[in-house]
Amino acid sequence: MAKPDDRSDNVEKMQRMIQNSIENWHEARETLSNTDMSDEQREAVKAKNRRREEAIENFREEIKDEYHDRLE
Repeated sequence: MAKPDDRSDNVEKMQRMIQNSIENWHEARETLSNTDMSDEQREAVKAKNRRREEAIENFREEIKDEYHDRLE
């Protein structure tokens, strides 16, 4: 038998994921100050940060949806 869908802590989980992503974004920005990085490595870090920014925005939208679902 399948487990029931428990979404009671989704918002909290997504908030932690946002916080972790923001911390990783900051660390990656600091990494860009490393002068030993190749242009290719720099571009990879920048691309990853762009993906993090998109993920953070998506998490925020999901939190809004979850919040509204809780109100219904």
